[in-house]
Parts: sequence; C-alpha cells; structure tokens
Amino acid sequence: MSTSTSSSLNVFEVGKYRVEFQRVEAAETRCCSSKSSSSVSVPPPKPLLIGLPGEAGEFPVLLLLHGFLLSNSFYSQLIQHIASHGFIVIAPQLYTVAGSDTSDEIKSTAAITNWLSEGLQSLLPPHVQANLDKLALAGHSRGGKVSFALALGKEEITTSLKFSALIGIDPVDGMDKGKQTPPPVLTYVPHSFDLDDMAVMVIGTGLGEVRRNPLFPPCAPKGVNHEDFFYECRKPACYFVAKDYGHLDMLDDETKGVRGKATYCLCKNGKSREPMRKFVGGVMVAFIKAYLGGGTSELIAIREGGHEAAPIELQTVEFLL
Repeated sequence: MSTSTSSSLNVFEVGKYRVEFQRVEAAETRCCSSKSSSSVSVPPPKPLLIGLPGEAGEFPVLLLLHGFLLSNSFYSQLIQHIASHGFIVIAPQLYTVAGSDTSDEIKSTAAITNWLSEGLQSLLPPHVQANLDKLALAGHSRGGKVSFALALGKEEITTSLKFSALIGIDPVDGMDKGKQTPPPVLTYVPHSFDLDDMAVMVIGTGLGEVRRNPLFPPCAPKGVNHEDFFYECRKPACYFVAKDYGHLDMLDDETKGVRGKATYCLCKNGKSREPMRKFVGGVMVAFIKAYLGGGTSELIAIREGGHEAAPIELQTVEFLL
C-alpha cells in the first residue's frame, strides 16, 4: 500500500480532537433550554445537537440533516467522528412527525442556515470559532433530499450563507419513480442539477434497495435513490456505494426508544453498523477537507486505493472531475 493510501486510513479512525456536545432548544422552547436564556442571544429556529472540537481553533461548519422520522441523537457517533477531525457539526431536529411534503423541512433548514451567522458563535466556547466561509450541507435519506432541494433552490428558497459542499447520504426522493414526495428533486435528466459548481458527494448503500420483509418497501427504493441522484450531478462530484450495508447502518450502535428500535427492523442491515459509520464519517471528512481548503490528499488516496483504502467493501467508486 502506498504512503498516501495509508495516510487516508486516518480519516476512518477518530481524529485528534476531543469532542464536546451541546444540546440547544429552539426559540419556542427556550425556557427549557440546556443553555440559559442569558447565554443564547438569538435562539435557533429548531432544536440542535452540536458536536465541536474541545480545543482552541477556527473550524469549518457542517449542517447535518436527519432521515425520515429519525432523531438527531441517532447520529451522535457519526457526529463525534467528523467533529474529531476538526469540524463543528450541527444536527437540527427538523420535526418529530411529518407527512409526505418536505417543504417545511426545506424552509426550516434555510432558517437554520440564516441563523448561523447571528446565533451560532454565542453558543460556542470563546476559544472555538466557527468559520462560516467554509460551510457544508449533508443529509441522510429524506434529509438528503431536503439538502439537495435547498441547494437547488426549490420552493424559491435562498440562504444568506453559501454552501461550498453538498453530501447526500443514501438520499431518497420518495417511494418510487413517479411517486416522489413533494417537491420532487429528481428530473431523470442526466447532469441536470444546477448547483453553481458546488462540489457534491453521494454515498449509497447496496442493501438500501433490498426489502427487509415483504410487508415493507425497501428503505431506499430503486428509481429514487443514490444512483439517480448521482446520475443528475454535474462535476465536481464523487460517488461511493457500500456493497454489504444498509440504509441505516451509519447510525449509532444503539438507538433507543420506539423509533430507535424500529431502525433495526424496517431496513435491510449489514452485520454491524460500526464499519459503515467509520466509512461514512471518514469519506465525509476527506471530501469536505478537499473542497473547503483542507487538502485533497486523503480523498485522492481513497479514490486511488478503492477497496483497499476503505474499511468496507465498495461496490462503486466514481468521480466526475
């Protein structure tokens, strides 16, 4: 294995930074916030789970959107992995109950993005600075659809801050082709996404389109999943598909509550969540660093190393450059 490939493996392990977590309630529940009213000058539009490096520095920011009916807390180990490499990760709880229409989630994500410049820094320790000139957006499952929708300006919604990188983690646009949830994102026209040269990464799962049992549809149905999202991307874009892992395998090892228990029985899963979570966290770190000014060596090493570089077997590795 080459030196560059060996170094890329570091992104798949925990980084050098100790990670701290903060929970911040939304404006309407401010009286119950884990942060006192006096310490939060401008409360966020939605509840937040924030993972940040515990050491001093200025760090890029990643906004991470949860999947359908999932809790942001289910991503705490993924958040910890990413934050340990020198990122501030903000995971909002967009809703607890939702219908098919994602318009409110798009609007909420835009509102959170606009809030960052006026409210985020007051939540952070004085020695930790958020660099909002280096801002990335990522979403899992339905959150992936919402991320693409916001970046594409659906619902004619814009943000005051500009995202430099976009990541879809097993994104899903509905139940089937022709049964997309509104507003639809996929057009089925090659390279049709007009993202103003924003760098894009799509991560897919080989088992996402496989039914867990005949009573439920697959969690990432063919025709509205990662394959179709990447098909519409323009360069620069990269695409990874994890062969033997499922739609929820990047979540925490243990997800509690009724919704947490459901994550083990609704989707086809791999043998263990840890390898997939390490891969997703690592490739996200490498991608964001590559396109937010942190260096391209780790992403290039993963591209060149392929199966050898990743902690899981990859079904697909493709780049549009």
